[in-house]
Amino acid sequence: MNENHIFVDTNILIGAFAGIQSDERCLQYLYSLRGKKLFISSLSIAQFVSLFQKKRTFFEIAEHVRYLLSKFVVISFTEKDIETAIAIEHQDMEDTMQYVLSQKLKCLNFITNNKKDFRYFHNIDVFSSSTIRAIEN
Repeated sequence: MNENHIFVDTNILIGAFAGIQSDERCLQYLYSLRGKKLFISSLSIAQFVSLFQKKRTFFEIAEHVRYLLSKFVVISFTEKDIETAIAIEHQDMEDTMQYVLSQKLKCLNFITNNKKDFRYFHNIDVFSSSTIRAIEN
């Protein structure tokens, strides 16, 4: 596992762009870290767009996505990743897919506001937007 690799779950991105202050502060903190690589999944981009497409214009969403692309490395998922997630047999398949994607680049740190669904994955450190400062520079 790589302690310098940080995977950010979709709910943090959505919260930050929806104006939730703890999620906004979380992203600002992550952006300020030196020596860390930030990752999101292509699934997160699709979920982000799907959620905001009814609330924002195409151009606003495109601007948000470009911004995310400038801050994060996007991990693509494959059919094999989907099969791996299914094989884990965890109740929340979307969270399991995010976990599987985070493991492609050996992300030790996982940031989500849905910590309870990640308690079964013992090889990662899970933080919420309110506990993120535990990650050292």
